[in-house]
Amino acid sequence: MNTLRIGAAIAACAMLTLTACGSDDEGGSSSGSGGGEVEVFTWWAEGSEKAGLDALVKVFDEQHPDQKFVNGAVAGGAGSDAKNVLASRLQTNDPPDTFQAHAGAELTDYINNGQIEDLSSMYEDEGWNDVFPQALLDRLTSDGKIYSVPSNIHRANVVWANTQVLEDAGLDPKATYDSMDDWFAALDKVEAAGKIPLSIATDWTQVNLLETVLIADLGAEGYNGLWDGSTDWAGSEVGDALDDYAKLFSYTNKDRQSLDWPDATQLVIDGDAAFNVMGDWAVAAFDEQKKVLDKDYVAFPVPGNDGIFDFLADSFVLPVGAPNPDGTEAWLQTVASAEGQEAFNAAKGSIPANTEADTSSFGPYQQTAIEDYAQDEIVSSLAHGAAAPIAWLTDITSAVAKFGANQDVDELQDGLAEAAEKNAQ
Repeated sequence: MNTLRIGAAIAACAMLTLTACGSDDEGGSSSGSGGGEVEVFTWWAEGSEKAGLDALVKVFDEQHPDQKFVNGAVAGGAGSDAKNVLASRLQTNDPPDTFQAHAGAELTDYINNGQIEDLSSMYEDEGWNDVFPQALLDRLTSDGKIYSVPSNIHRANVVWANTQVLEDAGLDPKATYDSMDDWFAALDKVEAAGKIPLSIATDWTQVNLLETVLIADLGAEGYNGLWDGSTDWAGSEVGDALDDYAKLFSYTNKDRQSLDWPDATQLVIDGDAAFNVMGDWAVAAFDEQKKVLDKDYVAFPVPGNDGIFDFLADSFVLPVGAPNPDGTEAWLQTVASAEGQEAFNAAKGSIPANTEADTSSFGPYQQTAIEDYAQDEIVSSLAHGAAAPIAWLTDITSAVAKFGANQDVDELQDGLAEAAEKNAQ
């Protein structure tokens, strides 16, 4: 079975002119001049995401006892609900002290609207340019500046499968699939055995599935071209990929719109479905079920994605007008620290961006993710904010949602092409 690799992401932190940029000691673990409450706005409200946040907060409390963590989490897969709440707060000049955002193009709107601070000088002061990979720094840099600090690196193009369901359908659990056509044959066998071939959930998980099909059929170069204009959204190659997406979609569960990603992965864990495409934050749930209920699983790159790492990273920023910028600086120091990244990623299933973090105790999947990130070609996730700004992703999601209702491939391609024409720079 092919190993998976998960990558690293990084970003930075520069303070407002009225707050100090550096830390008071060499380790970079002290906060600014005063204490106070630090509201941390995320969508990590349940499951492995909350476990990761709790682990990170424990380190924060140890490193910065003069600051009090305030949980501003808003539940909702991929942060869709949280982003709506955050947008309202930013528009009314009521920012939290820091908020979670996907590193990459998702930050573009916040930068253009003057809503987050340039953190480049904090990067210099804290030495983060030396502990985060240059390839990651390049992805996090906008016009020569860095605006966020990553807590992790995730991979979005992973297939999770229930070994017992595969065996019952006459499939080899150790098999991987070189192409979409190979996978279709396996999905047909699962369907014939009376199980859901491919579980899926609401709109954003459908966008996640779509991006992996685009990667499979267009390759890394063609997929990257979707975001710089060198690949035509209205072209025949994209049309062929959308035909494959439509066929995959036909294998999915009918109640998808009422589910979020944990529900879709649970269908696989419970043996009601064979396969699910989801980022590697799902590994914690699969590992827990394997430990408690002895339900085994396999994980491998989406067919056609072997050797390509679909990258995203959760990161934190300093909002303009943050009530407690000293507290924000303290939180960012913990997020970037080896200790913070070790604790957070061990619980969440991702891997550290900080190359000095000790990963020797991480699980088997995470070890393969670390290995793969070091050697695979990296592309940016669409569904998770790395490839396209929020407005463009919103328009793509709208087109995908319409397809979910009517399965009209031509209308889907027209909608994606219109979104590109409207949003591409």
